[in-house]
Amino acid sequence: MRCGRLPGRLEAMRVSLNITNYSWPEGAPGLASRLGGVVRAADEAGLDTVWVSDHLIQADPTSTPEAEMLEAYTVLGFLAGQTRRVGLGTMVTGVTHRPAALLVKAVTTLDVLTGGRAWLGIGAGYHEEEGRAMGLPLPPVAERFERLEETLRLAIRMWSGDETPFEGRHLRAERPLGSPRPLSSPRPPILIGGMGERRTLPLVARYADACNLFDIPDGGQTVRRKLEVLARHCEELGRPYDAIGKTLSTRLDPRETAESFAGRCAALAELGIGHVVVITGGPWTEESVGTLGAAASQVRSL
Repeated sequence: MRCGRLPGRLEAMRVSLNITNYSWPEGAPGLASRLGGVVRAADEAGLDTVWVSDHLIQADPTSTPEAEMLEAYTVLGFLAGQTRRVGLGTMVTGVTHRPAALLVKAVTTLDVLTGGRAWLGIGAGYHEEEGRAMGLPLPPVAERFERLEETLRLAIRMWSGDETPFEGRHLRAERPLGSPRPLSSPRPPILIGGMGERRTLPLVARYADACNLFDIPDGGQTVRRKLEVLARHCEELGRPYDAIGKTLSTRLDPRETAESFAGRCAALAELGIGHVVVITGGPWTEESVGTLGAAASQVRSL
């Protein structure tokens, strides 16, 4: 399973990119070429995973809702055919975007057809404007977290081959068939997005292989506190804290050098982060992916 390395140590630091913006100058006619070029560059540069945001309207804060946005799992299927080794997943899927069994089946399909390279990236969802615009359900927060936990339970059950009836408060499945089984062993890794101390981090401790925190410019105070909270939840459950990968979303400045970014990775590793997920202002280019790949190479050599 891709999450198996010890988190928070510099030699284990992994670098990934997150595609959030599709507004290349060529517009729709150039999307396939641009996407293919970016993900092939990431694959060749030794980056760990290519993530895509899962929205139906553009949610990048540097863009506008009217800008280009592609459906996430169709994009992942396309990217799978362009790559050989890089991991693939969403950062992250809102739990109410798709029926739970359909989501599990999509991730399983991606995993089988890529030889075990899929992640399940999932969260409770938040985007009210998107829900209103596109008719997506966005129940109250408490219900979304209940659905998130039930979806995680159903995914683990389907991936284990357990076909017994599933009865939750919101989800029901008379015979949750999971054939074929994933190729990832023992199952595709699960990343839960979000930093909430009362709802999200307890679910991370119980079900996830990785969390995803945000790079807040406060000298690492927030990251330290969130990881301390996660460690307490793990202790309460009797789960090893080191079993969970600690990922952090950060931004690559267009003028930033590989050396500068590698230095930031080193500082993040000291906080306990083992995996950085990188976004950039505007769409990725093969050149910016090259900068990220060079930084990743420097991090691995330290």
